[in-house]
Amino acid sequence: MNKVNNEGHNKLPYRMALAGGWIDQPFVSRLNPRPPGSMVVVGLEPSFRFMDRAGMATSTRAAAARLWNGTLPDGNPMQLIRELYEAENQGAAQASGSQDMAGLILPGVNRLDYDYDHRGGIFPVNVESCNDEDEVRWLEEVLHLLPVAPRPDGYNPLGEQHLSAEWVRRLGESGKVCFHAIVTKNLRELGESMNECMRCWEELLPHTVRHPAIKLDLLSLMASYQSRHAGAMYSGCGGGYLYVASEDEVPGSIKVTIRLAQKDRRPTGTLK
Repeated sequence: MNKVNNEGHNKLPYRMALAGGWIDQPFVSRLNPRPPGSMVVVGLEPSFRFMDRAGMATSTRAAAARLWNGTLPDGNPMQLIRELYEAENQGAAQASGSQDMAGLILPGVNRLDYDYDHRGGIFPVNVESCNDEDEVRWLEEVLHLLPVAPRPDGYNPLGEQHLSAEWVRRLGESGKVCFHAIVTKNLRELGESMNECMRCWEELLPHTVRHPAIKLDLLSLMASYQSRHAGAMYSGCGGGYLYVASEDEVPGSIKVTIRLAQKDRRPTGTLK
């Protein structure tokens, strides 16, 4: 698979969001009848430059580069998440979710648990981290990234909303299943958690996958890969990259390198 090297970009990590995305938004998590709901983020080494506007938290990464001069500082990662969240959202009309910051700062694979009753759902009530090399390398092997397209100009994923408690519960559960699948190296379960997350997006926020500004048939493209592999989902609303979970080769795909924590810095806990 292609592993692209890119010189000249800053050394900050990237982040990949898997199942459960949108549960970090308080307008979603407040409806969850069985909190906390979870989502999974994965810290990535900056081995190549990802597309902007493609669900890879590149705007948050740019804010971090301005704040910390292109280098991730030492310090309590939970406090760094808060610092970056405040820096990016200062004066913003619509606040971004804290999963972007958590995914960039936390190494390894992380399950972020969100409960609206904890700090209004802005920050996770708990973080469960996996930095086991065997499990992380397994995820690198079975996860394939296909570049699709960045979000188009004039696109807003929130124009149509059908929020319901049951679908929010299912969204949060997809993150739990996803994390369990990774730490048990269960490909079938991983793929199903990704498929379930996309079902939830389509039901709760239809414009995440269908919108007048989106010219590609994102649903048909995704369905074709879901039918041939364990699962597939988009990196973000409006397209970006298609993540495919498969033990088989996926032609044209890119492989990533997951950033592992140093053994004495393994963050698990609560953001106070």
